[in-house]
Amino acid sequence: MTHPLIDLRSDTVTQPTEAMRRAMMKAQVGDDVFGEDPTVNALQQRMAALFGKEAALFVSSGTMGNQLAIKCHTLPGQEVICEADSHPFNYEAGGPAFLSGVQMRPLPGRRGVLNIEDLQASLRAQDHHFPPTSLVLIENTHNRAGGAIVPLENMQQIHRFTRKHRLALHLDGARLWNAHVATGIPLAEYGRWCDSLTVCLSKGLGAPAGSVLMGSREFIDQAHRYRKMWGGGMRQIGILAAAGLYALDHHIERLAKDHKNAKKLAHKLAKLPGLRVDIKAVQTNMVMVDLEPSGLKSADLVVTLKENGLAVIAVNAGRIRMVTHLGVSSQDIDRATAIVEKSINQLINKK
Repeated sequence: MTHPLIDLRSDTVTQPTEAMRRAMMKAQVGDDVFGEDPTVNALQQRMAALFGKEAALFVSSGTMGNQLAIKCHTLPGQEVICEADSHPFNYEAGGPAFLSGVQMRPLPGRRGVLNIEDLQASLRAQDHHFPPTSLVLIENTHNRAGGAIVPLENMQQIHRFTRKHRLALHLDGARLWNAHVATGIPLAEYGRWCDSLTVCLSKGLGAPAGSVLMGSREFIDQAHRYRKMWGGGMRQIGILAAAGLYALDHHIERLAKDHKNAKKLAHKLAKLPGLRVDIKAVQTNMVMVDLEPSGLKSADLVVTLKENGLAVIAVNAGRIRMVTHLGVSSQDIDRATAIVEKSINQLINKK
């Protein structure tokens, strides 16, 4: 019997459920560029209320949401402070420089968390030689830190810091839903400690596309203008917004299953010879696996795993990432572990 591929590359590979597809098919639509799509308007209003913000804007992706925020919070020639492993710095194609004309100032963090002392030391002096700092970016949960949750206390400290120095604070909350479910902290409490934030509907919540940017009415009005300028104005987009509304009703609390599966995967992989997994570091739906004990290269293992029915991502030469999601069951975790063990043995025997 041939088993289907188990895809643990990312939670972006989820497929809409049949119920979500029905909700999309029945969505009332209008021209969103004219502000006339009732389903988009309902989603934006609901999201703003959930996160305690005045307004919200539906956008095509988390990257667009982050880049709109940078554009609205800065002027060309200014500087943006971020954590060195953050998504806007590493995975958004140089957008801050190209779209906003700003310089990024990456600071080393600890599992994605910025230290207040480092932030303070990074501020530029009032000197015409230096770019003025205008914005601080944080990411929660943190992708490259393995889905780590940035503590609310750290967000509060950074918020106070930005207020003191008259800086804006933007939260890349692509997977903030996971932090909310894992901690029980209300979404509005997270929204309280930033000027703007972006959350994704297309990752753990399982919608086929879309993110939402939130902030003040003035901020969102400005972002709406730039979204149009960048070609992000879409027409009868309520079909996608309906998937987001369905996900809000049905797919938030179920993220706890993904977290449970990630823990199970981490525990099982940690028992395999040749691998190192920090089980305590698995806080949400990501598992980072270090291959150093085996001496294997992640690129080789990724290929062999795929041949045996498991898709994962290589983070670097000696680390792979696995992400649990809506399309992964507890039984899939058992089979994935067996595939990893088989693949490692195959590669070792080739040596």
